[in-house]
Amino acid sequence: MADGASDHTQSRVTIRTVATDAGVSVAAVSKVMRNAYGVSDALRQKVEASIEKLGYRPSVAARGMRGRTFTLGVLLVGIDNPFLPGIYQGIESVTEAAGYKIMVCVGAARAQTEAQLIEQMIDNRMDGLILVASQIAGDTLEHYARQIPIVVVGHHETSAVGYDTINNDDQRGAARVVQAFVDQGYRDIAFLTQFEPDDHPADVSPQRELGYLDAMRAAGLADHIRILRLPQSNAPREQDFHQLLTSPDRPRAVFCWSDLDAIPLLGAAFRLGIRVPQDLAIVGYDNSPVAALPMVALSSVDQDGPHLGRLSAEALFSRMNGRKVAEHIQIEPRLIKRGSL
Repeated sequence: MADGASDHTQSRVTIRTVATDAGVSVAAVSKVMRNAYGVSDALRQKVEASIEKLGYRPSVAARGMRGRTFTLGVLLVGIDNPFLPGIYQGIESVTEAAGYKIMVCVGAARAQTEAQLIEQMIDNRMDGLILVASQIAGDTLEHYARQIPIVVVGHHETSAVGYDTINNDDQRGAARVVQAFVDQGYRDIAFLTQFEPDDHPADVSPQRELGYLDAMRAAGLADHIRILRLPQSNAPREQDFHQLLTSPDRPRAVFCWSDLDAIPLLGAAFRLGIRVPQDLAIVGYDNSPVAALPMVALSSVDQDGPHLGRLSAEALFSRMNGRKVAEHIQIEPRLIKRGSL
């Protein structure tokens, strides 16, 4: 044995090892790891310091010995996005065949709410979690992933090591929109996005913005780059749409970060007598069911939500069965052209 090597490096680190190192009980370590209510900051810091020092990670085998509950948690960013049911259907198609039940929670695009719900699902002994468009990122997600297998959909954090990410290639999807506009002869192309103060670069809207910027520069249209930022998603937008559409320097084409804003923009243009696409071309993102309605006919990028859902469920089962190396999967987006382009 090499000089200075500790017993910890020679044997598997267990929860008892952590408890001994921290000078607390096994129950106390368990409470900290489950984010149980009533844990003091001092206890949490002491236990987390030992976990980090020892490199402790709960074993999947140990979870199996305690018995699986055959329940999974799915945390959705909201319920107002018609694109999300497709993801859920994809998840359910895999989990139902495997005999698992799903508990669905809604985070309402608030990180604090998401954190509370994740902790509750851990306390309820879910076997794994799928987070859709999570507002939590970085070390916080890694912290939760040390307690329970996690897969995140709609979150491009490819440096993550404790959890998997499943995405459509948002940057490429945005680039395809810009190229479609350019192919139609448009040069004055704006990107309409929402402004969220807590946006993380891994979120989908910043990723689509990056794709728009790169594609505009690649097309020689750097001088035409224009980012139009809307209020937060829960704020009224009618006045902003009216101001944009009646502005003397209104863009000739608008790429919307999501159908959630593209469809209302299309409606506002109709009410003002602005012809689409003759006076204004509009393209959205998500290819939501409403976009395909004949009276809407919105061109939009299709992410294939059911496929994303299936991939996320398959990745979660793989994690639950012992895989530890993170996977970061991206699928190809498709631009569905309709009457708005």
